[in-house]
Amino acid sequence: MGRLDNKVVFITGTAGGQGRAAALLFAREGAHVIGCDLKEKEAAETAAMVREAGGRMDSSIVDLTDPDAVTRWIEDGIAAAGKIDVLYNNAGNPKMRPIGEMTREEWSYTIRAELDIVFYAVSAVWNHFLAQGGGVIINTSSVTAHRGYGAAGQTAHAAAKGGVLSMTRQLAAEGAPHNIRVNSISPGTILTPALGVLSEEQLAQMNSMQPMGRSGQPEDIAGCALYLASDESAWVTGSDFIIDGGITPIIKTI
Repeated sequence: MGRLDNKVVFITGTAGGQGRAAALLFAREGAHVIGCDLKEKEAAETAAMVREAGGRMDSSIVDLTDPDAVTRWIEDGIAAAGKIDVLYNNAGNPKMRPIGEMTREEWSYTIRAELDIVFYAVSAVWNHFLAQGGGVIINTSSVTAHRGYGAAGQTAHAAAKGGVLSMTRQLAAEGAPHNIRVNSISPGTILTPALGVLSEEQLAQMNSMQPMGRSGQPEDIAGCALYLASDESAWVTGSDFIIDGGITPIIKTI
């Protein structure tokens, strides 16, 4: 038996990186995965990989900054699968720029693309969870919600992810009496396609700052998400899991 047998899991941002890793792992553990992304080709590749491995996955093209589109995705997915057990808010797309150079449009875009999209998805599933007597929500925050970093350009990203962290705790408080569990994951530096532009020298420098000597892989985050999606975490809510190789709690001395 798989750890997610007979569960229907909705995952945002499944075209690659953490979303793809989660889709593959969740399906392997028995879940029916319903994913979405704006990158049509890459999202279809993820679904094909899941099916080739013997899993079940449906994929849609969804603009998560459009609340009506998010609601349609949720409603259509529930109509097709019959229910929703887990919502994994994985997607995010910040604009990184030093605060003195950041435009208002870039600030607003980042808040929409990292904070508003979580609200849109949660609001679309909440009443379904109430009606069926419970459910699981996993939100993606960031280590930037916990501490400031010297690298410029993260102000809007940190503000949005700090909002996700606070929203998670409040949702957990509201959901607990109804068996709705809400937790978050705060990843550190994860080697996703978004970091593919780094040179070997930049990557080596970044890894040298890590207490464990390496950056994270998407699978490092997927493993934590699997635990939170499964019944193994039945008494866990309102918690944030920092998955960053120790860089937040440990000061590395050279």
